[in-house]
Amino acid sequence: MSRERLRIAVQKSGRLAQPSRELLARCGLEFRAARDDLVCRADDAPVDLLLVRDDDVPAMLAAGDCDLGIVGRNVLAEQGGDAVVERRALGFGRCRLAIAVPRDREYADASDLAGLRIATSHPALLEAFLAREGIAARVVVLAGSVEIAPRLGTADAVCDLVSSGATLAANALREVTTVLDSEAVLASAATAPTCARGELIATIVQRIDGALAASSSRLVMLQAPRAAIATIASLLPGSPRTTITSLDGGNDEVALQAVCRSAVTWAHLEAMQRAGARDLLVLPTEKLL
Repeated sequence: MSRERLRIAVQKSGRLAQPSRELLARCGLEFRAARDDLVCRADDAPVDLLLVRDDDVPAMLAAGDCDLGIVGRNVLAEQGGDAVVERRALGFGRCRLAIAVPRDREYADASDLAGLRIATSHPALLEAFLAREGIAARVVVLAGSVEIAPRLGTADAVCDLVSSGATLAANALREVTTVLDSEAVLASAATAPTCARGELIATIVQRIDGALAASSSRLVMLQAPRAAIATIASLLPGSPRTTITSLDGGNDEVALQAVCRSAVTWAHLEAMQRAGARDLLVLPTEKLL
């Protein structure tokens, strides 16, 4: 059955839940919770937010039950298949899918994994890694508590998500190689709908791009002699486009304004000051379009 309202699926609880809601809020999408707290409705846009388990998102996208999803790259790569694609990396929830071995096991390179039993909850990604490396190893599939498998004797090594590494250390394991670098990503079906929802998807993706760009961008404003502007502009990080405005009074002083899409440090400001800039001001940006 066709539907008019766009659906976005995000993790109901967990480390991606709050950052996902905050990102959508920065895109102008504010949701009010429904009675069952699983479907939230936007008041000012034809958009519904679905609060689900993160490992349900790829299947929901593939089936057309939702149009966009925010999910870990590891989950998308493990379960998504060809029907689902990553649209944007979102910059939060960073971790890595890594192989770890007991601290007392010798390890020089990936060939030392040959013949081992490796426990994981990401069998597809692990099997693809082993195939790329030409390694014959046995994949032991576990739904959880992967790190404890070597201590129980059910595996010789593990392939699991690592953030700080504290859980590995607590289980006497050491990380030896990375299978996949992961973070939260925006995903969708490989084929976008051709109805009005397709246009709305494009709008939301554009807003997300603007919100992400704004979070790392700074507006730089300063005054300087016109003759010094070329040198000062060359000192701006990222070589942004500049806007130059003549100041009242008819003198040779001008104002410069530029949006820098990278960090503006004290060293940058001091270099511009030495080149002739004064009254330098750096402001955060909220939205970019």
